[in-house]
Formats: sequence, structure tokens, C-alpha cells
Amino acid sequence: MPSGPNSRLPNQRAIIDRRALAEAVAGLHHERGAHARPEIIAALKDALYRGREELERRLLAKPAAGHEITAGHAFLIDQLVRVIFDHASTHLYPAANRTAAERIAVMAVGGYGRAEMCPHSDVDIAFLTPQRDAPWCEQVVEAMLYLLWDLGLKVGHSTRTPADMVRMAREDLSIRTALLEGRYVWGDEPLYEEAAKRFRDEVVKGTERQFVIEKLAERNARHKRMGDSRYVVEPNVKEGKGGLRDLQTLYWIGKYIHRVRVAAELVDVGLFTRTEYTSFRRAEGWLLAVRCHLHTITGRAEDRLTFDLQRQIAERMNFVDRPGKSAVERFM
Repeated sequence: MPSGPNSRLPNQRAIIDRRALAEAVAGLHHERGAHARPEIIAALKDALYRGREELERRLLAKPAAGHEITAGHAFLIDQLVRVIFDHASTHLYPAANRTAAERIAVMAVGGYGRAEMCPHSDVDIAFLTPQRDAPWCEQVVEAMLYLLWDLGLKVGHSTRTPADMVRMAREDLSIRTALLEGRYVWGDEPLYEEAAKRFRDEVVKGTERQFVIEKLAERNARHKRMGDSRYVVEPNVKEGKGGLRDLQTLYWIGKYIHRVRVAAELVDVGLFTRTEYTSFRRAEGWLLAVRCHLHTITGRAEDRLTFDLQRQIAERMNFVDRPGKSAVERFM
């Protein structure tokens, strides 16, 4: 499963200083107890706002750095989730002697799991617990979700045991694909490792051919729905033909068959040449950058390059007019 976003991020503390934020949250709780909630939410919101501001500055300075900026947004959310988990599990619902059932692993899935988040991407989280109906786990998860919602984040979430995860992944292609991108964020790491191993051994093993057939059928249906052409005049950079989802589908199939954690390892197993992977990676980074600009300009999760947005993004990405071709034509 994918590694975290922080390995390729320069100057991480300029985005968010988790230790300082955690100390501030602990201090507020120590001083005011349950009455500190508004101040704690304000501190978390301020950290989110400042982190996004820093990443917007970096995007303007390096307007084609899609991988760096999306990894930065995933890093920002990681640190907030960690602070919130620690606050919920130690301050709001302390348990001195937790039982074996009172464990939680927080896992990022989907685009968040890949560490490819644009400014207004959904935060997709899976909470893993050893068994169902554990009151402490339910309380901590609920407290975390309310804090994340109070920050204005759009959270996709599930709470499952490893056995639930295996059963549902076998039955549902979307769940299986999301878990393929699963990444440990915080909490009980051995529980996460158990779930990851069971996913590989009990879901992936022996179903490779079926997965390829289903993902290609899904891709064909999506192409038909989106116009089935690379040359639409207002393309969708995520779902359109030749867009991010096509690249991700290629990587998903390769990762599923070859059991690798990240797409770069597909070179090592011989699926891509180094030149091919570099070309795919460059295209992906450029599309991710365009998507970040779309989110930043519109203030929402926008993926369609409308005519008015094409001009704005061409300017932000430093395209200029050339003889016989305008800046926006060169961008497109």
C-alpha cells in the first residue's frame, strides 16, 4: 500500500507544525476542559487555513508542480487527523487500561490514500477496529468526525473490522479499488498491518483477471458517459478520456497484478520502461496541477475546464501568446 506524502515535501513545518498544534490543543483542554471546544476548533481551522495558504503560494511559485502540491494537501490533512485522533482518544475519551477490542487504526483511502489531494478534495478515511460494538471506539470515531466536519471538510468515512473489510472488498469493486490505495495514517499500526495483509491474501490473490476485466469495463462506461473523445472543448481533467482517472486505472491494474505499493515500482517489475513511467508521471503531475488551479480559482471541487477557466489557468501556468497561437491554445 502507498507510503506517506511527507517523503517528498520540502519545508513541511511551513505547511503545518503538528507538534505546536498538538501542544496548543492540549493546553486549551487542560485549561478549560469540555468548554475549550470552540477554541480548539478555531486553532484547528487556523492551522488548516494557514496550510492551504502556504500551498497556494507554492502553487503560484511552481504552477506545474502537481505532485508536490497534492502531496502537501495530503500531508496537511494527515497532521490534522493525527492531532484530532490524539485529542479524541486521550482528552475527550481517555481510557487508562484499554482492552484488546479498544483499538483504532486510521487509514487514508482513495485519492487521500495516494497522497494526491487537491485543495477541495474529499477526505476519505477508513477506521479499522478489531471488533464491532466497541463503545470506546465508537465514541472516538464520532468525536473525530464531528471535529473534521466542523473544519468544513467533506469526509467520506467507514468503520469496519478487518473481516468486514475483506467481505465488502470482495463484493464491491469501488471499495476494493479504494482499499488498494489504503495508507496508514495514525492509531494502532499492527491492526492496520493485519488488515493490509488480509486484503492482499484474501481479496487480491486469485482475483487479478476479474479485477482487470471489471476495471476496463468501468473505464469504457466512463468514457462513453464523458463523450468518448480526447478532444472535447471543455474537458474534465479527472474523468474525461485521457485524464487522471485513465492514468489511475492503468496504475491500479498494474499494482493489483504485481502487488506493488506505488506506481514507481511497476518499472522494477517490468510493466513499464523507465522512459514510459517518466512520461506518465510527467503527464499526471501536469494534470494534477491543472486540477489544483481549478479548485483554487473556483473555491470548490471543480474538474471541468470551462472556457473561462482555461484562460485563467493558462495565465497562472505562465503560458503566453506566440506567433499564430494564443496562450490558451498552447495550454490546451
